[in-house]
Amino acid sequence: MLPDFQSQSRLFPFPHVFKNSALLESDSEALLSWLESGAPWKLKVAEFYQQYEFSFNELQLPETIANIFSKSAINYLRESIQEVFNVNLSEKVDIAAHKLIERQVIKIHNDFIPGQESHRVLIQLNRGWTEENGGILMLFSGNNPERLTNAFLPLHNTAFAFEISSKSFHAVSSINSGERFTIVISFFKEENELIK
Repeated sequence: MLPDFQSQSRLFPFPHVFKNSALLESDSEALLSWLESGAPWKLKVAEFYQQYEFSFNELQLPETIANIFSKSAINYLRESIQEVFNVNLSEKVDIAAHKLIERQVIKIHNDFIPGQESHRVLIQLNRGWTEENGGILMLFSGNNPERLTNAFLPLHNTAFAFEISSKSFHAVSSINSGERFTIVISFFKEENELIK
């Protein structure tokens, strides 16, 4: 089962919410094992990051993890995000996986593209992650390092959800060691919400 964000979102520096125990422990272990050994990773190099990634679109998931991303599980997560962020979301959803390895970093960015994804859920799946591994998720109140407002260690089986906007500046610090895995679930506002 995907996470249920039934807590109050924080509004600064942009609306977001954090949750421990994002998945059932057995699901998190099965998913991490697949990401480590059987997932179809491809390197992507972009302006502000370099990482390994793949999309779940058209992907036949192994039976051991397919139930995690069932239609009912995604609907449950969507309803939770709608309630926490007071928004109406469409049925459209994008799911991807990201992997960062040693020396890879994601620079400050906001993910905002008008008319595209409006809310995102990040599920961290990292074996024995500590501060020494690096890969800290950082939030900023502006587009420069001096505006750092908060930071989260990507502990195994935690989730972070946020509203994507022109203010949602965030970054991931350099990986010092290990492999940092993230499932990225992106939702889209209903078309009538985009007009507001």
